[in-house]
Amino acid sequence: MIYDEPKFLPGGDRFILIEFGNEMNLELNFLAQGLASAIVEDGTKGIVETAPCFASMLVHYEPDEISFADVQTELTRLIGSLGPSEDIELPSRLFYFPTMYLDPWTKEAIDDYCAKITEKEYDPAFVARINGLDGVEQFVRVHSGTEYWVASLGFWPGLPFMMPLDPRCMITAPKYNPPRVWTPQGTIGMGGASTAIYPVATPGGYQIFARTPVPIWDTEKSFPLFEDNICLFRPGDRVKFVPVDQEEYEFCEAQVKDGTYVFNVVDYQKFSVRQYKDWLATLNTDERF
Repeated sequence: MIYDEPKFLPGGDRFILIEFGNEMNLELNFLAQGLASAIVEDGTKGIVETAPCFASMLVHYEPDEISFADVQTELTRLIGSLGPSEDIELPSRLFYFPTMYLDPWTKEAIDDYCAKITEKEYDPAFVARINGLDGVEQFVRVHSGTEYWVASLGFWPGLPFMMPLDPRCMITAPKYNPPRVWTPQGTIGMGGASTAIYPVATPGGYQIFARTPVPIWDTEKSFPLFEDNICLFRPGDRVKFVPVDQEEYEFCEAQVKDGTYVFNVVDYQKFSVRQYKDWLATLNTDERF
């Protein structure tokens, strides 16, 4: 649900958590992102940075410059100035990512999990079955049939938590229990309704089913997009997964390794919540691809 009034909660001595509701909801995330933009434009003294999430936002402030109570007052004022969510427009880059679905590397991680921890159904087949899809082929069509909205970043630096913008592509899946001990870098997986990309090889609990060679976290700043930040994404970005075969995957991977890969990104767009909702009204959300 969306709260009638946001809740303001202390997060230690220099953070304030604003909760807009208690569900994973694009409407709530649009509100969080709109507030983050308003804070930047307002230039409130003492606010250091913001971290929007699905239904909340963490605000980092400097207590020597502004008190908790004054931060709450300023944020309440800014929330009131936002107006309806339909009026929100956000800068939004669109990334096209070459993606190999049903790839051998994530299958190896699944097989290793089954051999060393516990048996489980092959992740893509499991996700397809519990979502009422005809099989892994339809799962690939549905998952790759939409742009994904970067709602927030974490738990590893640069890891995007993303939601499908087309509700016809909404798929949900439980996490592993217990989690895997390793996941290949670039793996694409899902937990709940959220899709994520693993920036590095790491343990993980999402159902996994694809891999991209495109780096999203680069401490060496090997490409121009990483000059200002070692993390590729910002909240409000969008991602389109473009299915490729193994030959094309390995071609892109070789370009990444030798530094010649060119990111396919459209960086001059704005995302209009009003236009998005107008588009949603034209859809039959009972249809799948």
